[in-house]
Amino acid sequence: MKIDKRNLRKERIGVVTSNKMEKSIVVSEVKRMKHPMYGKFVLKTKRYIAHDESNDCKIGDTVKIMETRRLSKSKNWRLVEIIERAK
Repeated sequence: MKIDKRNLRKERIGVVTSNKMEKSIVVSEVKRMKHPMYGKFVLKTKRYIAHDESNDCKIGDTVKIMETRRLSKSKNWRLVEIIERAK
């Protein structure tokens, strides 16, 4: 049985932190990780630059992004859907 590679794309859910670029957004994903030695929970933030074809995301929106082919030097994610609009 051959596994289709298109179905193995990574997906992330995060909050839009910047939409100042044309057709691009910056999405921040925040994880709570336990410190290996001290046991305290630490917030780790990972930033992704994603392609937003219709330019309809605003700062504060919760979005789902999917891994895709390289679109520019720093862009290899694209917007799948807007889960929740900013209030």
